[in-house]
Amino acid sequence: MKLQALRKVYDAEGPFATVYLEARSPGEDARKQVRLRWDALRGQLEDAQAPEAALTALDDAVLDEPSGEVQADGRVLVAGSDGVLLNEPWDAALGAGDAAHVAGQPELGAYVREWAHSVRLLVAIVDQNRAVVRREVAVADREHPAGPEEVVEPDTVESVHKPRGQALSHKQIQRRAHETVEQNAREIAEHLQSVAKHWTPDVLVLAGEVQGRTAVQEALPEALARICHQTDSGGTVDEAAEEALTAALRELASDVAAERDHHHRERFEEAKAHDRAVEGSRAVAQAAEAGAVDTIFFGDGEAPSGDGELLAACARTDADAEVLDGSVTDGVAAVLRFEAPVS
Repeated sequence: MKLQALRKVYDAEGPFATVYLEARSPGEDARKQVRLRWDALRGQLEDAQAPEAALTALDDAVLDEPSGEVQADGRVLVAGSDGVLLNEPWDAALGAGDAAHVAGQPELGAYVREWAHSVRLLVAIVDQNRAVVRREVAVADREHPAGPEEVVEPDTVESVHKPRGQALSHKQIQRRAHETVEQNAREIAEHLQSVAKHWTPDVLVLAGEVQGRTAVQEALPEALARICHQTDSGGTVDEAAEEALTAALRELASDVAAERDHHHRERFEEAKAHDRAVEGSRAVAQAAEAGAVDTIFFGDGEAPSGDGELLAACARTDADAEVLDGSVTDGVAAVLRFEAPVS
């Protein structure tokens, strides 16, 4: 995760109120449940002397959101004297619990670790006429439901069906059908590019009819083409097709996560061999203050103490944050831009 995306949050004036609302199954009383959960968290923030301006801003942010979305997606919010600075879905597992913090720095360690640990999939189930697009987040050892979907229907009027025969009129119709397929694919590709610009997926998955998904892949810009995978499995036709697609996505996400873990571990070990890596909260904090941290790594196990301060220092020098498979001292390590003195 590029911490630069959170730079404006860390550069704002504190103290900060940070709120986590875990994802839960939404029901008919979702609005009431969100209100009750927020009231409990608001009380904790008041007891911790959160700024009144931050509480008022959070009132509006939490209670104005669609209650079903808050319940289904979870939320992480940060507010300070300037209002709400962050309001994003938080894909934590059920059971993580709601939480509220007041501190001199935003308490975003759980959010950053969750982001770094997950695989973000932009999924398009396409045919020659349209696409069903979903944004899904997969985390190892956790079931992930299909994300909310949108239907992309390009504004074309020509048929994509090609008649048989060799007559001139038929050839013209075939040509127009081919051009229509290409135009539809370009519009779908443009929509995927727009979504990816704001959502930064780890992988783009094209499923559905082979002709449609092939046309879309050919229309993709280079950045999306590099992370694109096609799958023959499943679709949206029926429950069996959905299950097949979910299984294919789970396998793909597992492969992406394993490859990423291997890359991170290999990079860290190589940096250690050249004295460009440190472990432990104190060493990482000193390197971060010197502007030397290129990537901060969180290891397995509990969060390191003071992770809010560590992330703030790393964000201000545009470092990245990732998860390192395995254990490290104090649960935190870093790869450095340059060798930094550690006392």
